[in-house]
Amino acid sequence: MEKGMRDSFGEALVALGAVNEKLVVLDADVSSSTRSGKFRDAYPERFFNVGVAEANMADIAAGMATCGYRPVISAFAIFIALKSTDQIRNVICYNNLPVIIAGGYAGLSDSFDGASHQSLTDVAIMRAFPNMTVLTLTDADDVQSVLEQALEHDGPVYMRMCRNPSPVIGKKEPLKIGKALCLKEGTDVTIGACGVTVSMALEAAEDLEKMGIKAEVLEMGSIKPMDREALVASVEKTGCFLSVEEHSVIGGMGSAAAEILVKNHPVPMDFVGVDDCFTESGPYLPLLEKYGIHKDIISRKAEELTARKSN
Repeated sequence: MEKGMRDSFGEALVALGAVNEKLVVLDADVSSSTRSGKFRDAYPERFFNVGVAEANMADIAAGMATCGYRPVISAFAIFIALKSTDQIRNVICYNNLPVIIAGGYAGLSDSFDGASHQSLTDVAIMRAFPNMTVLTLTDADDVQSVLEQALEHDGPVYMRMCRNPSPVIGKKEPLKIGKALCLKEGTDVTIGACGVTVSMALEAAEDLEKMGIKAEVLEMGSIKPMDREALVASVEKTGCFLSVEEHSVIGGMGSAAAEILVKNHPVPMDFVGVDDCFTESGPYLPLLEKYGIHKDIISRKAEELTARKSN
């Protein structure tokens, strides 16, 4: 089954708005795209369209947070991460305010609008800010749970979501702040994945098993804080680590994992993601494959890692 995270986002906002009167939603004039318009229709007095003014939106939300409200600011990930960077850093994070930053259309999922709208650096930016929690949602089933956790969290939370319908993988539990989830046990290579690439990692693990390689697959959507214990325990068993993400290979989940492993248990590593380049317009799935985000690339790099480990 496939479902869009943005559809679940709109539904979850409405459901949580019914039980939390302090929940307010701000959108940068893209509510029909992000689906925050569902909240507007249900609770118009608690919805604010600030126009194409992401920086102002972040400041307004910060002010609301100081008055006891729990604001969610919603826009495309590229614009919320870049156009409101100063305000998120100096107003929201510096004061550790409980603002939920919902970045939709992340990665390559705003595919036909090209490099100006595709967001491949947002995780690198957000995780560098003190006090910020960074979560990359795996599928539509994560959305309501993540929102619930974020509403209880004492500080800012960035939640990263894909635009397009993506596989719902049927995990035994949704994404949790600070926790990695083992989706498949293995002994030869650890594959850490986040976002829509989790389903690709699971497919790759099946292909690797046919080659006699047992891959352990960790869902690592909690990028900050990252589950150090689960990561280290897995690579102690497998001896190598492959990161898989719909983000630049610079500064994202793979970089966060490398920072942990180099201090605690250095092993051979490799990265699946977008190399240091601007991308182009096109259909979503062919774009992912063109820029190296595909189950076959995961399988090949995992196989190469196991060979490096034994040399």
